[in-house]
Amino acid sequence: MDPASGGLLAAAVSNAGALGLIGGGYGDHPTLQKEFDLAGDAAIGCGFITWSMGRDISLLDKALERRPRALMLSFSDPEPYARKVTDAGVPLICQVQTLDHVQRALDCGASVIVAQGTEAGGHGFDRQTTMTFTPEAADYIAGKSPDTLLLSAGGIADGRGLAAALLLGADGVLMGTRFWATQEALIHRNAKDLVVQAKGGQTVRTSVFDIARGREWPREYTGRLMVNNFIRKWHGKEDALKAVRSEEKVRVESAYESGDYDCANVTVGQAIGLIADIPPAALVVQRVAEQAEHLLRSYR
Repeated sequence: MDPASGGLLAAAVSNAGALGLIGGGYGDHPTLQKEFDLAGDAAIGCGFITWSMGRDISLLDKALERRPRALMLSFSDPEPYARKVTDAGVPLICQVQTLDHVQRALDCGASVIVAQGTEAGGHGFDRQTTMTFTPEAADYIAGKSPDTLLLSAGGIADGRGLAAALLLGADGVLMGTRFWATQEALIHRNAKDLVVQAKGGQTVRTSVFDIARGREWPREYTGRLMVNNFIRKWHGKEDALKAVRSEEKVRVESAYESGDYDCANVTVGQAIGLIADIPPAALVVQRVAEQAEHLLRSYR
């Protein structure tokens, strides 16, 4: 959740009884230090975009020095960095999109595996949905490493999603989009307001913002974002966009700073159709837990 999940959001989530993660994202030292400091003494974790963090492994070293409750690696092979995490005594979380990824995460000593469906906001695969991938991953892990925890991610924004994930075999959920639209999230209010008004069908998987901003993601990953005028202009015309990348990068980054989300990216998933307000993050945790508990008690 780079840049939405800073220290204040992570701390609010953890202090409410869940586990909040600082979004280490593409990584830079001043921002990482600032957000850890803002989290204070809250029991938080940290997550990185693995292929990007690998360009400066000292970011991982600095994060581990802060003794996070967990360290999450997402997108590309975790193996080159996993041992550094586990040797530090920090639980490793690996986000995965295929069963091959699941096995790789197990081989790397992951304590927690996140099965990400294509509904999820931000980067991922355009393959399985959360509904099908969760039970498949659950069965696989049960046969290979039953002590490893499984979280479900993608399209989950309330207690119904948590209850469903538990019934599908997960041990819990990883939620992004719902916390993106909270008071503590480091996102311009204009973008949060758009999400509150949106429907789940208003997102698309695309690479246009990665191209415009010069972020060289592995080819198999695309980002799910809310459709806007920039996406309408360039989605399906990626080669033409590459030819004017430098000009479009300036335009996109300027729009992000000014809160112009007809141009800047709104990085959310299909769960936007389930979001109707912008509450404190602690209230989200409370609502989700209480609704899921009620549903599961009724089910039994």
